[in-house]
Amino acid sequence: MTTSTFFVDFVASFLPLFVAIDAIGMLPVYVAMTESLEPARRSKILRQAVIAGFITSLVILFGGKKIFNFLGITPDDFRVGGGLLLLLIAIADVTQSQKEVRRATSIDSGVVPLGIPLIIGPAALTTIMILVDRTGYPLTIISLVLNLLITWTIFSHSQLIVRIIGESGTKGVGKIISIFLMAIAVMMIRVGISNMIHAMGSAPK
Repeated sequence: MTTSTFFVDFVASFLPLFVAIDAIGMLPVYVAMTESLEPARRSKILRQAVIAGFITSLVILFGGKKIFNFLGITPDDFRVGGGLLLLLIAIADVTQSQKEVRRATSIDSGVVPLGIPLIIGPAALTTIMILVDRTGYPLTIISLVLNLLITWTIFSHSQLIVRIIGESGTKGVGKIISIFLMAIAVMMIRVGISNMIHAMGSAPK
């Protein structure tokens, strides 16, 4: 694999996951849920959330294909189904009203709901399973780790970021990212259906 090929494959793996996690778009939710906590407590909960998200992602990453084989699901079946799910998630995110996020005054653990489903939700898990088939395990794991590190960094500096660009700014960026998620979802559906048609056309009669 040449350097240019590796870079293209890495981008193809990194960007969909970056869009699916949408750390900037989720920033107002994170701030609302943790603003009443002491900095040390907030850091501990964020660490728990990122670790929980990483472990959950690894379980899906390595166990997803076994589940596919057991259920008789092909990668293209999941590509179309996952694309539809991502499309619905993105549409809901773009069209939902700007309601004030309920502030949680007591959070005992960062696992739920911060780690799952705030950081690693259905969109991210679906994307991970599709990326494994598309770009392989190494690039998917690298992209996952880098995206979680970016999320950790963004959430760690959440107060500063919100002060700089404002809550409306973070929501606006989140909407833009959701539009990109729509495009990725449509692409996945298109590729899945195209592969199915090609497979039916080349099947022996």
